[in-house]
Amino acid sequence: MKMSTPEMSTSPNNPLQPLPPAKIRLLNAALHNIRLKGYAATTVDDICREAGVTKGSFFHHFKSKDDLALAAIEYWEQMTGGLFAAAGYHQAADPVDRLLGYVDFRSEILSGSLADYTCLLGTLVQETYETHPNLRIACERALNSHIDTLTSDVREAKALYAPAAPWTAESVGTFIQAVLQGSFIFAKARQGSEVAHGSIEHLRRYIELLFDRKLVAVAPQEPATQHHPSA
Repeated sequence: MKMSTPEMSTSPNNPLQPLPPAKIRLLNAALHNIRLKGYAATTVDDICREAGVTKGSFFHHFKSKDDLALAAIEYWEQMTGGLFAAAGYHQAADPVDRLLGYVDFRSEILSGSLADYTCLLGTLVQETYETHPNLRIACERALNSHIDTLTSDVREAKALYAPAAPWTAESVGTFIQAVLQGSFIFAKARQGSEVAHGSIEHLRRYIELLFDRKLVAVAPQEPATQHHPSA
């Protein structure tokens, strides 16, 4: 997703402690290079060059490329978490409208180059799921965290519009993320965002069908009390 990279950020472990500028530049360079070229093809030299720092500065902040990648995942969570938390779709009263607003928001931020809007987590885990279990676990945790932010709205929508449905809110949240991650893969394969926009449009239709609000009967109003004049 395209987002502005902050000039100042804070440590996920200590939100009151600002990160040094050099460390922020290294993290931003890692996000860009990994999403652009993949994890294996990204070198420490690439990251240092883009960040404008020396290798000595790199190893002052990170023990290795893996250590940087783990920090980049936390940094990604912090930035994307803030981006989605501030989005206007949360203000909708109906949980289905919040879910549809989320999907629309995901479509709106598909702009710029592929490296601007594709997901760091999906890119990393596809490459490292077997060779770097620590990165896979960190990506899984971050993906699950994002699913969790959707689950409460899905659960509320299910209670209102599909209480007897056999599926769980968690499974729908996972499906939403699966569609998004899959759309990024096709965007890379076809070198453009059109296929991702199309997939998200189908996802929107699926959510509308899953919670068909037209089928929900309106509770009948109680008849008004009639007053009969005394004889």
